[in-house]
Amino acid sequence: MKCIILAGGSGERLWPVSRELYPKSLLKLYNGNTLLQNTYELAAEIVKEKDIITITNIRQLDDIRLELKKVSKKPVIIAEPMSKNTAPAIASALSYIQSSKDEIVLILPVDFSVEDKQSFIESVNAAKKPASGNYIVTFGVKPSYFEEGFGYIQTGKELKTGYKVERFIEKPKNNEFEKSINNENIFWNCGIYAGKVSVIMKSLQKYSPQVCSNFSKEMFDENNKIKYEYYENIPEISIDYAVMEKADNLAFIELQTKWADYGSWRALYNNSEKDSKGNVISGNVLSDNIKNSFIYSSKELVAVSGMNNTIVIETEDAVLVCDKSKSSEINKIVRKLKQEDNPSVISRKTVFRPWGFYTCLNGGNGWLSKIITVSPGHKLSLQSHNYRSEHWVVLEGTATVILNDNKHVLQKCQSIDIPVKAKHSLQNHTKTPLKILEVQKGDYIGEDDIIRYEDMYGRLK
Repeated sequence: MKCIILAGGSGERLWPVSRELYPKSLLKLYNGNTLLQNTYELAAEIVKEKDIITITNIRQLDDIRLELKKVSKKPVIIAEPMSKNTAPAIASALSYIQSSKDEIVLILPVDFSVEDKQSFIESVNAAKKPASGNYIVTFGVKPSYFEEGFGYIQTGKELKTGYKVERFIEKPKNNEFEKSINNENIFWNCGIYAGKVSVIMKSLQKYSPQVCSNFSKEMFDENNKIKYEYYENIPEISIDYAVMEKADNLAFIELQTKWADYGSWRALYNNSEKDSKGNVISGNVLSDNIKNSFIYSSKELVAVSGMNNTIVIETEDAVLVCDKSKSSEINKIVRKLKQEDNPSVISRKTVFRPWGFYTCLNGGNGWLSKIITVSPGHKLSLQSHNYRSEHWVVLEGTATVILNDNKHVLQKCQSIDIPVKAKHSLQNHTKTPLKILEVQKGDYIGEDDIIRYEDMYGRLK
């Protein structure tokens, strides 16, 4: 058996905490690990690490690799040139796996957890029988409430192991399951699937041929990156709409353990510890007469009064307020922001890196200012920029600057200019944090204008 971990989404329904460059897979929502690390460690208890394939997109590749290297020596990662939802991602991973041995593959999202790992493993092992019999196996749990953002499974006749799926409905639009969630044949879809590589691929080719008609081993370069031309014109569609709603060879296994979803604020609320009034409150929050609500502050004071069933999320550059029952619809807001080219969709003001973090202060046409904090003993890669120059001023600590093979040691209030295309590195060789003010100037100041020559964190292209 092999395992595919889907780690390429941006987590629109967890905006504004998650962004395109800081996706939900990198969030630490429980036990101190990221969602990605938790899913990887679960997968490693089911298959060998060499049989785990993580797929992400090129913009998230460096961060995904860094997180996985904390829990695996040699993670196998393939990268899409752009996000196209789960159907193309799964088809790509299957194309990567395809060999003479037609193995069963387990497909896992990153936004879930299970209470009893052994029970989960037993459910996966049970799925091997119907999967060997040319079924695509879905996994689900009994619903505890109606959630329009979830998929629903209605089971039919009993198989030797599990059940035949009678109906698969992804995110029902007419609330048809609202009155039937207590029906013994109705289950939430957990977004976890298993089946033989050939069976899932044939189903993709049958029901959504436009997704993978030209996919093959040749689509990958020597670094397991998918070539742009294979993704340029394919549709953006989930595996649920592309295959699961249409296929007639679906089997169902009920998970015999508590399952938690972390794909929306309501789901996160439901899986968090609450106070006596049913609230989940985190950060700098002042509340009065609040019930059954989720209030989160990353920094600024959030004062709320007289609210019920409400979600309030504050980050440095955005505030979200919505009815808890409508939290699955946040992606509509995010898509409007994308249409307006709003930068809050791409990244947060504070961005964490393996060497520390930076906070964007302000910016305009051709310029951007940041505060960069480098952790003790860490350094930025030796790099250059084709389109921007930089000016650094030391605010706290001692900076070691490498500039075109010359070494400069700067103290507080001292500064240095980094010309366009100059090779440079900012380093902290002390035992205290280094903080500098950076001002970027140029025709283009995007984060992708980086050419790396040396990097202690394995991010060389």
